[in-house]
Amino acid sequence: MSNCMSAGAPREAATPDPGILERGYRKATWRLIPFIFVCYLFNYLDRVNVGFAKLEMLDALKLSETVYGLGAGIFFVGYVLSGVPSNLILHKLGARRWIAVMMVLWGALSAAMMTVSSPASFYVLRFLTGVAEAGFFPGIVFYLTNWFPSQKRGQVMALFMSAIPVSGVVGGPLSGWMLAHFSAGQGGLAGWQWLFLLQGLPTVVLGLAVLFVLSDGLRQAPWLKPEEKAAMLAELEADEASRRASSHAVHSFSAVLRNGHVWMLGLIYFSIQMGVYAINFWLPSIIKGLGVGDATTVGWLSAIPYLFAGVFMVVVGRSADARRERRWHVSGPMFVALGGLLLAANFSANIVIVMVGLVLATMGALSALSMFWPLPAAFLGSAAAAGGLALINSLGQVAGFVSPFLVGWIKDATGSTDTALYILSTVMLVGAFLVLRIPGRLVNR
Repeated sequence: MSNCMSAGAPREAATPDPGILERGYRKATWRLIPFIFVCYLFNYLDRVNVGFAKLEMLDALKLSETVYGLGAGIFFVGYVLSGVPSNLILHKLGARRWIAVMMVLWGALSAAMMTVSSPASFYVLRFLTGVAEAGFFPGIVFYLTNWFPSQKRGQVMALFMSAIPVSGVVGGPLSGWMLAHFSAGQGGLAGWQWLFLLQGLPTVVLGLAVLFVLSDGLRQAPWLKPEEKAAMLAELEADEASRRASSHAVHSFSAVLRNGHVWMLGLIYFSIQMGVYAINFWLPSIIKGLGVGDATTVGWLSAIPYLFAGVFMVVVGRSADARRERRWHVSGPMFVALGGLLLAANFSANIVIVMVGLVLATMGALSALSMFWPLPAAFLGSAAAAGGLALINSLGQVAGFVSPFLVGWIKDATGSTDTALYILSTVMLVGAFLVLRIPGRLVNR
């Protein structure tokens, strides 16, 4: 990908006209975010639809809760191992081509999940899907840093990552409907097999569309006027110059590996993801455990927490940018999430209170997730961003293995998810306090 921080920007762009600059940002937002949003929506559907497939797949294939938890989590072993190499390839090859390759591969592998017939095939396909998908999210984060400066990233990340709750709002009822509609075994396939097939193939189509919709960088965007490009390049250059002037900035991947704040951020991201993946993979099962037997009803009820989360994410993102404050806009939602998890665990026999707890947990966890990424982007220089963001993401995604396996193992051992919710609450509490230990001067941009 071409580097947007070029010293070749026109001299007059050093103090860009605010009107031209905002017009350029508006164009970039409307051109990039809706399409990336849809890509990420299917990315998340393909990653977590196994939570709905589980409602039928376990009985059909005679799999235990522990096998399911391991299979759901082993995706992230491949994801973690491939995250940094994949993002470094993206940096060399260009975002447009590498994102297209990743999407076609993981879409095809996700659809191939319909062929699972044993624990071994479940594990292998989940692992390979994780390998194929590994560079997508950190690659998109890196891609957006080459379009928008620090002060714009809170709202941009919230808009982009609101695809997660939307995937829940859309995916829950859609997945429930698919399971119910294809329960008769149309075409010789079970409902869970149709679910994997019909949610995997659109990703392949979107991957091919990436080649025609996205530009490799700001300079290659034919839909921006020259003066808009110049103004946006100058703003990015000023943002990078400010970062270079900071004694805390990191400018190489070797420096990333030696930086204590990077490793702390990886631990914080792990704590957030522990809650996020517990919700993603177990929300349908928790609702079903409340006595809701119909798959369609489970789907509609699982959409409620994501609906509230989508609104909350955008509100928190706007607040973070307006106040130029990052730490409390991450830790605050984490406190909300852990409160919701405790509520759901303490009143597990009351469907109304459990649903309120799940709403709060989803709102808090997903908002913390989107507000997290402006933290490392604030002090990682452009040369360090590709590898640094991928490293932090890979460290955090270890939770994708630990969280579902932990919950599955505890449920098999105790017959309930309550103990797991207490453990996840504790992890998020530790993470929230770690956020507040990061110096404000490092991340409040």
